[in-house]
Amino acid sequence: MNTAGIDTDRVIDWFRDLQNHICERLGAFEPNQEFHVDAWQRPAGGGGDTRVLADGDTFERAGVNFSRVTGDNLPASASARRPELAGRSFIASGVSVVAHPKNPYAPTAHANVRFFVAEKDGAPPVWWFGGGFDLTPYYPFEEDAIAWHEAAHHACAPFGENLYPRFKQWCDEYFYLPHREETRGIGGLFFDDFDELGFEDSFAFIRSVGQAFVDAYMPIVERRRDHAYGARERDFQLYRRGRYVEFNLVYDRGTLFGLQSRGRTESILMSMPPLASWQYGYKPEPASPEATLYEDYLKPRDWLGCATEEQDRS
Repeated sequence: MNTAGIDTDRVIDWFRDLQNHICERLGAFEPNQEFHVDAWQRPAGGGGDTRVLADGDTFERAGVNFSRVTGDNLPASASARRPELAGRSFIASGVSVVAHPKNPYAPTAHANVRFFVAEKDGAPPVWWFGGGFDLTPYYPFEEDAIAWHEAAHHACAPFGENLYPRFKQWCDEYFYLPHREETRGIGGLFFDDFDELGFEDSFAFIRSVGQAFVDAYMPIVERRRDHAYGARERDFQLYRRGRYVEFNLVYDRGTLFGLQSRGRTESILMSMPPLASWQYGYKPEPASPEATLYEDYLKPRDWLGCATEEQDRS
């Protein structure tokens, strides 16, 4: 579809290419495993392609989902947030990625890039891009956090110096669990309703974000996947994964939209870790790595400033 310069087909083609690219990069860590590919159709309109890698040497579960959902009316959550969308048909497409490594020292990563366009006879289309990426470490490595945020900054910089601080703050605020008073991880980028650069530059920006995720995450996995660990680290990983589940089921807007729009439940919930646990009244031991995670990492922090301090020390 190309309406008033909005080339939906080109966006969707790039989303498909991105899914293939991410699967190739993740799959390179698992020479003995293959993605289970599940192509599906949505009775109300559209469909997608969910790919899941499970029980690998590096990834306990990794999912890469492409979807293109269509409909004549939006779910209540969307039209309530944007009243001008009422009565419009829509196309919502995107790629979602969640990787849960087996090793507790390797962080969980999430990325999403999406495009939305709604139409009504006699009115111009309403469209926007959204997405971002965030990192959820179980054990703290400043090197990884700095590299992650440097990649986020570099993805944004060609499109305006104000984008990274805006979208970094938005990510810190979005991936926050109020009932726990902590962030889900170290953040990254999050943005929605993004159309301020016009279609072509906004599309270029979303491509930059998608590639930055790939370039940032794979080296971190390579550094951490063979780190020695024991039962203590595994137990803590499963406990922290519980926070991931809490956020996705209680607060995540994408999950809510998918379920309310009668999306495919298996694909929507592919982001869940295969195993998680909850402990009553857990407190980390003082001065432990687990305590450092809580004290220094599960709160908004200027990671680019940390990089500058590190350079000054060297």
